[in-house]
Amino acid sequence: MAQPTFVSHGWPDDPVPLAPETAPVPEYGSGSLADLLPTVVAGQGVPGFDVRIAELAPADRVCVFLVDGMGWEQIKAHPDEAPYLTSLLGSSRGGTGRPVTAGFPATTATSLASVGTGRAPGTHGLGGYTVRDPKTGALMNQLKWRPWTPPEVWQPYPTVFRLAHEAGIHTAQVSSPIFEQTPLTKIALSGGTFHGRLSGEERVDLAAEQLAGGDRSLVYTYYSELDGAGHRFGVDSDAWRGQLMTVDRLVRRLAEQLPARSALYVTADHGMVDVPFDEEHRIDVDEDWELRAGVALLGGEGRARHVYAVPGAEADVLTCWREVLGEQFWVAGRDEAIALGWFGDTIDERVYGRIGDVVAAAHDDVALVASVGEPLESAMTGMHGSMTPEEQYVPLLEVRS
Repeated sequence: MAQPTFVSHGWPDDPVPLAPETAPVPEYGSGSLADLLPTVVAGQGVPGFDVRIAELAPADRVCVFLVDGMGWEQIKAHPDEAPYLTSLLGSSRGGTGRPVTAGFPATTATSLASVGTGRAPGTHGLGGYTVRDPKTGALMNQLKWRPWTPPEVWQPYPTVFRLAHEAGIHTAQVSSPIFEQTPLTKIALSGGTFHGRLSGEERVDLAAEQLAGGDRSLVYTYYSELDGAGHRFGVDSDAWRGQLMTVDRLVRRLAEQLPARSALYVTADHGMVDVPFDEEHRIDVDEDWELRAGVALLGGEGRARHVYAVPGAEADVLTCWREVLGEQFWVAGRDEAIALGWFGDTIDERVYGRIGDVVAAAHDDVALVASVGEPLESAMTGMHGSMTPEEQYVPLLEVRS
């Protein structure tokens, strides 16, 4: 995968607005999170799927270990805390030593839906942390699932796990018990059996056990604590480094228990960027009358915003946001972002109105916070969502038995 090329703007002496077409679009169709499980189950003989990530060799038993918030760039920057993960960097993406891309926005709800359905955000429809529900006009938080919306209506496609289970693959998810009944699990990760375990050690041990439970197996396990430390303390904190050390031990522990004919893939839903706590780096939309003018709803999150305009004000809001933010954000209108492929090659009709009239994705280490409307999110140190390498590149480390 080619590294994204950024235009040199000569900041700060010679600022030039970012052109939306210079944003490094995720590698949908051949190297994104949405392409992993279709490739895996195609190799296991599940009908209806094709190999998308050409570098991956088939395996009878596959375990996907997804670590929330563990970006490719963060692993590379912390070899001392993650010696085992660092030793596996060359195995990534079928031994090419390259990452895959998360998808846009690079955020948990979007990425987990991409992994589980094998579809890009424009199709599965979870296109951000919060998006507008076209039927109600209200913001829908797709991670917390508020307000309540029927899950199978919001995301109607069957998961890859379910289709694999129906095709005779031994399929299991091993995660924290708190996720078993959540709508996000139902629409993104359901299929086969769910096993709730509290500790990371219990999860990886049971994942290995489940992997051996069938001649053909597909097992998913998940660790969220690294992401929590990053949001609260930042990816340059002792707390985050300590969590990365824990992840490193868990991955090694799981790798050492792989049954015969197995492949372990270690990946993530996004990376993370620390955003300094000052007015230069944190632009408060709730305090900026210019950015608020003509805006009915502010969706997304600090580094990947969906902006919903008052009817008739769409063009004015786009012009204003480009003028104010265009040196630090890629700012595009809805149709422009769709045409550029930010959300994938296809946009379902039910998804079109969920995308903002204006979409803003951060280029620099900045964030569009909302101190009144989003006090908790605005207080986070580490953030994610955009298309920078730090957020977009995720590992696809591989161990085989």
